[in-house]
Amino acid sequence: MSGFALSRRSLIGAGIGGATLAGLGGLPAAARELRLRMFWWGAKERAERTDKVNQLYLSSHPDMTIAGETLGWTDYWARLATQTAGRNAPDVLQMDYRYIFEYARRGALLPLDAYVPKALNLTDFSPAAVDSGKVDGKIYGVSLGLNSTAMVYDKGLIQSLGLKEPIWNMTWSEVGDLAAEVTKAAKRDGFTGMEDGGGNEPLLEVWLAQRGKSLYTGEGKVGYDDKDMAEWLAFWSDMRKRGASAAPDVQALDRGEIDSNLLSLGKVAMTFAHSNQLVGFQAINKSKLGLSTFPDGGQGAKPGQYLKPAMMWSVSAQSKQAEAAVQLVSYFIADTEAGKLLGVERGVPASSAVRNVVTPSLDDLGRAMVDYISLISDKVGPLPPPPPRGAGEIQSVLRRVNEQVGFGRLTPANGAKQFVAEASAVLARG
Repeated sequence: MSGFALSRRSLIGAGIGGATLAGLGGLPAAARELRLRMFWWGAKERAERTDKVNQLYLSSHPDMTIAGETLGWTDYWARLATQTAGRNAPDVLQMDYRYIFEYARRGALLPLDAYVPKALNLTDFSPAAVDSGKVDGKIYGVSLGLNSTAMVYDKGLIQSLGLKEPIWNMTWSEVGDLAAEVTKAAKRDGFTGMEDGGGNEPLLEVWLAQRGKSLYTGEGKVGYDDKDMAEWLAFWSDMRKRGASAAPDVQALDRGEIDSNLLSLGKVAMTFAHSNQLVGFQAINKSKLGLSTFPDGGQGAKPGQYLKPAMMWSVSAQSKQAEAAVQLVSYFIADTEAGKLLGVERGVPASSAVRNVVTPSLDDLGRAMVDYISLISDKVGPLPPPPPRGAGEIQSVLRRVNEQVGFGRLTPANGAKQFVAEASAVLARG
């Protein structure tokens, strides 16, 4: 998951004047000086691009200020939960497919249907892109871009070692063999070919889907059993024993953010992320990076990956400036000048009009992300059911259990039983 180590707040605004706020019609004087709060997770690259779009928007909205705040992935959700419970949520907030159902059904998000098409321009969105932000038939989120899970790897290093780069149809065992070869050839202390993916939930989800299973059923229960998890934990246990993936004490350095990822720390050559994160990774990695798919399930396996909204903008149901917040969201997703500034850092634009303008101007990095989405588009399965309430806690359980197996405190079989039992208990509590 993407993250930003700096826990910073920036007030982005223009001078407060007397003109009416553009697009809002004649507002009474007391309402003309509008201040919107915007909150997102992400790395430094995302913060800089977001700030630039906000500044451009404010150049034509002189009676508005935008207070932008960004945190890393884990801290973001903890802060948002606290703010929402305290009725102090930001007006515009970044939302993930994992959490949108939970927040919408709690009444924390504003349904946006009434604002389409006047204030919210979804004209160039495909029906699937619009539907990806719907909960119970209503629009609660607007896609900022399409992405999928991806392997990000140190292209420069692997080429310098004379080894083959990972490609889309490499199986799990073949990727494991490549990781072991990289470890051996690199000859660096504390360095391995690949991160330990045993605690990576999106990776587990793909592995299960390839076997006809799922993380969660449509009824909100676990979609796997002890045997599935034992095989998963055993695979990564074997990877660690072979020196192909990171030792548990090294893996613990990863806090779930780009800047603390083992690839960025120079500890591994291959990591698992999302395709839109290539921009953030490359920004802080000197060596040239590449994108490939997650490992293939082999002959007869079902598709494991899927296309999803990389992230969405939502508007808080608590916002006292709902119309202005919706118009700002519309600017981010439908304005071509905003699209040029955002590029593909949050994913390939969902608006076809913005995508057509942005694509020709992309650098090699941006084109690599567009090419990746094109590559996997005919190799993906359907968007799975959204994670049920409590799924965020289960991510932490998976990391903890995998770490305990890594340190030898649990066998893969015992770790599997513990994980399935804890995950089931979390979901039972709702």
